Amino acid sequence: MAESRDELVHFLNQRLSAALIPDSCPTGLQVYGRTIVESVVTAVSASLELFQIAAEKKAAAIIVHHGLFWDRDSRVIDPLMRERLNVLFQHEMNLVAYHLPLDSHPTLGNNAQIIAALGFKQDDEGFAHVGDQPIGRFGALSRGITADEFANRVIEVVGPLHANYLNGPEKIGRIAVCSGGGARYLLDAANQGCDAFVTGDLSEPMEMWSREIGIHVLAAGHYATEVFGVQALARLINAERKCNAQFVDLPTNA
Repeated sequence: MAESRDELVHFLNQRLSAALIPDSCPTGLQVYGRTIVESVVTAVSASLELFQIAAEKKAAAIIVHHGLFWDRDSRVIDPLMRERLNVLFQHEMNLVAYHLPLDSHPTLGNNAQIIAALGFKQDDEGFAHVGDQPIGRFGALSRGITADEFANRVIEVVGPLHANYLNGPEKIGRIAVCSGGGARYLLDAANQGCDAFVTGDLSEPMEMWSREIGIHVLAAGHYATEVFGVQALARLINAERKCNAQFVDLPTNA
């Protein structure tokens, strides 16, 4: 089974509403490869190791959350970038990237997926807006759970905690989730009312904010909080497209 690369990318762009949110990187197709796609790999971040694995799997397309090109980066093709691009070119592989669209999406996004996996029901509201689109998401539970119960759920669903600041109420009924580098949005989430905040990265002010606001704050790792969206895309492609997809896990300590 196979399909057109352009049809697959158009499908993903539409399903993720990719054009609605401004980003600091090219959204969608970043590197052009072959025009027919039989096999896809998804992963969190573009890397030489990922590209080599994709080539071994004879993938025609690689879909990542963190692509190769960022507005803040140099436009110089240095030895590291050249080696990465060489593998893509030699094997005619397409590179497709969805950064903020894969954080913010209300069902496929990292934050929505984490909320559902934790057993909470997602609110219609969001926070951490970029343009008029919310990146972070809120979740609610009709019967509150203790902070220890909640921390155990996060560990089971996401992974080991980098930090767990227990300064919120005895029972947790409303949570805010903003994956990856979402720590800077803690105050935004707290101002809209929540008992606990889950993010990826550690940030120096978080413990003081947690104490002063009276909110539980859990950091579960940048990588670990951002596998959810690309895993969801692999499932979506397998369910609705003619090509097959598989997630490649290349964890980091971040």
